[in-house]
Amino acid sequence: MEGAEIRKLVLLEDEHWWYRERRHLLRRRVRDLAPGQALDIGAAGGGNTRVLESLGWDVLALEFSEEGAQVARERGLQVIRADAQRLPVEDASLDLVTALDVLEHLPDHERAAAEIHRVLRPGGVLVAAVPVDQRLWSEHDVAVGHERRYEPREFLALLQSAGLEILEARSWMVLLRPAVAWRRRSSSGSDLDEPHPLVNAALTGVVRLERVLPVSRAPGVSVFVTARRPH
Repeated sequence: MEGAEIRKLVLLEDEHWWYRERRHLLRRRVRDLAPGQALDIGAAGGGNTRVLESLGWDVLALEFSEEGAQVARERGLQVIRADAQRLPVEDASLDLVTALDVLEHLPDHERAAAEIHRVLRPGGVLVAAVPVDQRLWSEHDVAVGHERRYEPREFLALLQSAGLEILEARSWMVLLRPAVAWRRRSSSGSDLDEPHPLVNAALTGVVRLERVLPVSRAPGVSVFVTARRPH
């Protein structure tokens, strides 16, 4: 993601419906884990890093871009600049790795998945999310630097081939998928912008319905996966 996009993200993410719900999903997946050593890959401005800190994790933010790393430092976070395909972390040293909307940016996602397996301790957990369905590909994906959109089974196979065990996989943004598909047909760049407060409130309400409706296996815009390195 370009520096300008990261700065834009930082200004938006505290109140933006999409980022707020993504942080909720992350929190829900790690809240029952005993806090330990964590790595937030592709941290950008550190919104997800702060979620982990609030739950008691000793977390290091990893960001490839200079701008993103600087923003994370400005927020008082522990941060290093590094490539997710070559993690500067010791073998079997982490209890948790998060990679939310990261792997789709990487040319060698197989190596990145293998690196995640390497740095996790046996029993250590990965929480990952990626965009799905190549039919939704648009100028938005180009603008934010995506290499691909996945099919859910393809993404699970990627993690399993790296030696990880899938614990949970669920679709996200199922209810808003038709609206996303319609908007992407005419997309001319990144969809990262500040919605009108009423629109933000309405979209927040819709996406929160997925917390209680049985739609986690229906086609969505993203897939959230929890996996672990087997004992």
